[in-house]
Amino acid sequence: MPIEKKKILVIDDKETIAKIIIIYMQQDYDITWFDNGEKGYEWIQNGNTPDLIISDIKMPVMRGDEFLRKMKNHDLFKYIPIVMLSSEDSTSERVKLLSEGAEDYIVKPFNPLELKIRIKKILE
Repeated sequence: MPIEKKKILVIDDKETIAKIIIIYMQQDYDITWFDNGEKGYEWIQNGNTPDLIISDIKMPVMRGDEFLRKMKNHDLFKYIPIVMLSSEDSTSERVKLLSEGAEDYIVKPFNPLELKIRIKKILE
């Protein structure tokens, strides 16, 4: 019986970023992608439970920081680790999001291999 892959939800409005993540991670993880936080949140509310979420911050419809707060304030979802991606290397934003429950904060452009290692460490 094959080992079931852990599930990662990627939320990013830039398809190129999502494709990079999928290319580097699909061998080891089952990846689902949405282009905004609202679609990702609806997907989770419909009974899909990822093992980890990678979310951009600046997106239309629902920003990543808003998505993070909704997830961390929900009793069923608050335990799911969320890695934030941002094009801003802002110390204050990083501290704020980490204190609000983000597992990690990675600045774009990022090294896909570094992201893969960080994800693996979180999911071990």
